[in-house]
Amino acid sequence: MNSLRALQKAAGTTVALTPGASDFAPGKIRYPFLVIDENGASIERPSAQVWVARGLNEQPFERRAARLQQVGVSGGAKRQGSHLYVAYLNIRSPGKYWVLAKPLGGKSIGGLGNLFVRRRTFSPAIGSMAYPSRTPTLRSARGKLSLVTTRVPPDRALLRYSVGESLAAHKPFVVVFATPKFCTSRTCGPVVDVVSTVQRRFTKTDIRFIHVEIYRDNDPAKGFNRWVGQWHLPTEPWVFLVGRDGKIKAKFEGSVSVDELDAAVLKYLGDA
Repeated sequence: MNSLRALQKAAGTTVALTPGASDFAPGKIRYPFLVIDENGASIERPSAQVWVARGLNEQPFERRAARLQQVGVSGGAKRQGSHLYVAYLNIRSPGKYWVLAKPLGGKSIGGLGNLFVRRRTFSPAIGSMAYPSRTPTLRSARGKLSLVTTRVPPDRALLRYSVGESLAAHKPFVVVFATPKFCTSRTCGPVVDVVSTVQRRFTKTDIRFIHVEIYRDNDPAKGFNRWVGQWHLPTEPWVFLVGRDGKIKAKFEGSVSVDELDAAVLKYLGDA
């Protein structure tokens, strides 16, 4: 097999690979990313080939297909930056790796970047117990929507329950930590819209869906609120799936598509 550098040259024009997540530990890694061309436009083809190596002059030990996923919900015209690629990689040990992604079809172009894998994630690990945060609800805010959400229009269904009371009641739930109004990441996307859409598909189950804003008093100048601190979240947005036993079953950093989240809820919480 060729070295990653040889594959890079064969891929054509080389541009930077822009990751959509950064909190990785050894194991199965969901790696979302963008390939941005020399003019600053996002390459959005149906699939891409991804290689991972420990160095540019080494042979890749991982070769995977990445699929283009829609950021946000369906409806309206396709906009630039409305999609990103997602690849699932198996990384066995911590370290610095090189990633090459080549979108298939059209002009030859390759995105090249680094993947940093730590011994453990900053965010709660899959399989760990969810923190029983007393997150705000419409009830605790006495019905004042502006205290609990910046989403327009507000989705009351995501504001009914707190994380802590859901854990105490042994209810499975999906919790999204995100700020619709103040999202700063290019790959953040309208993740609360995604959670809202998926929630409507599970209204006949007892799976709860919870939205938690990330800034104190919904003011970015005041920094992250205490719930972000309790969950040790280094970035935003985040989506966690928690089972009846209180353990985290799956998590998504950054943008997640409706199809990805729907499939995960069915897989991990579908017995609800």
